[in-house]
Amino acid sequence: MIRSVVRGNGAALPRRIMKNADFEGMVETSDEWIVQRTGIRQRHVAADDETTASLGEAAARAALDSAGMTPADIDLIILATSTPNNTFPATAVEIQNRLGMHHGFAFDMQAVCSGFVYAVATADLYIRGGLAKRVLVIGSETFSRILDWSDRSTCVLFGDGAGALVLEAEDGAGAITDRGVLAASLRSDGVHKDKLFVDGGPSTTGTVGHLRMEGREVFKHAVGMITDVIEATFGEAGITAEDLDWFVPHQANKRIIDASAKKLGIAEEKVVVTVDLHGNTSAASVPLALSVAVADGRIKKGDLVLLEAMGGGFTWGAVLLRW
Repeated sequence: MIRSVVRGNGAALPRRIMKNADFEGMVETSDEWIVQRTGIRQRHVAADDETTASLGEAAARAALDSAGMTPADIDLIILATSTPNNTFPATAVEIQNRLGMHHGFAFDMQAVCSGFVYAVATADLYIRGGLAKRVLVIGSETFSRILDWSDRSTCVLFGDGAGALVLEAEDGAGAITDRGVLAASLRSDGVHKDKLFVDGGPSTTGTVGHLRMEGREVFKHAVGMITDVIEATFGEAGITAEDLDWFVPHQANKRIIDASAKKLGIAEEKVVVTVDLHGNTSAASVPLALSVAVADGRIKKGDLVLLEAMGGGFTWGAVLLRW
């Protein structure tokens, strides 16, 4: 059977780093308060000349270099983002043009923080369906553009950045030992819309709006929903938590990450945590965490890696792949 194998990965972060202490003159908070409740110590914030498209392009070029490929080798670009450069066209098309790629096709995917996981699963379907041989999957966000900087419950949580993977079709045996995407489970439930949303949009207010969140409600649902899709993915692949080499969760809150790993029986030393470095970068979260763990030598060729995310909507999902 055809497998979607990772050939390269890359990341890009804005130049500016904002420490927790930088918020102390803006809202009623402290480094201790933020670290204790979230595990976040810093985040990157985009300058005026840094956009979702420019960060996505930089991450894409790094992934292509890692794969030993050029834009000419790519058939499809899928960009996961909730903060596009424009309402339309898709920011993926702008990245396509920035890369000098004038063939193939490109589109945006909007599933908020779950966007990259959704995009990897979608790319896998395009590859296995024969519509693309090589896909550039990008998660890029500039959430700083939609934050209410007077709301201490949200403005300290989010950051900007981008990450990318190059996936390529490869023949596999149909076994768990194959490299590439092995299993996936995706879910959503719109009944939870008002727990995490942006209070604006072209069809409603005609404005961009600001991010709004009921933090306790999100936390209350997160662990159960995450467990649900991961157990479904384990069942599809015929594995258990003990078989994993690495768990790369969405980097939103250290307490959610810890509670999810504990409930699933995933050993602490197998969990990749970068929330302290990046904050919550939404759809860029998982590929940024992947880039750190690959760069420092933790994730190696042949490792069994589980990706997971949950975002507004609610949306949630998991993808199992062998690196």
